[in-house]
Amino acid sequence: MTSLRFQGRAIQLNKKGFLEKYDSWNDGVCEAFADSEHLELDEPRWRVIRYLREFYAVMGVPPSPHVLIRDIGEKLAHFRCTHRNIDLLFPGGGCRQACRIAGLPGYFNHGC
Repeated sequence: MTSLRFQGRAIQLNKKGFLEKYDSWNDGVCEAFADSEHLELDEPRWRVIRYLREFYAVMGVPPSPHVLIRDIGEKLAHFRCTHRNIDLLFPGGGCRQACRIAGLPGYFNHGC
């Protein structure tokens, strides 16, 4: 098991780099994840992350890539949401990287 350092404490990660505990996530942890992956969190990325968190909180699983692309495309009128554009936003693994930065448990991310 590895960890992510944030504000002087270690946030536990599983072998694949996902949070061990869903509740240990917050905006600061998200920014620490993004910094560790050399990713700037701009408006479209935050929208994807917030959508993933909201969907998971309600459904208990992350959305499939198809659902993510459809729903984010409807929310971001100025951004044409495609699988390729998700990969451009999260170049370290597309929706899998987005799920990791959003703090979703890794064992649910089979669709990504």
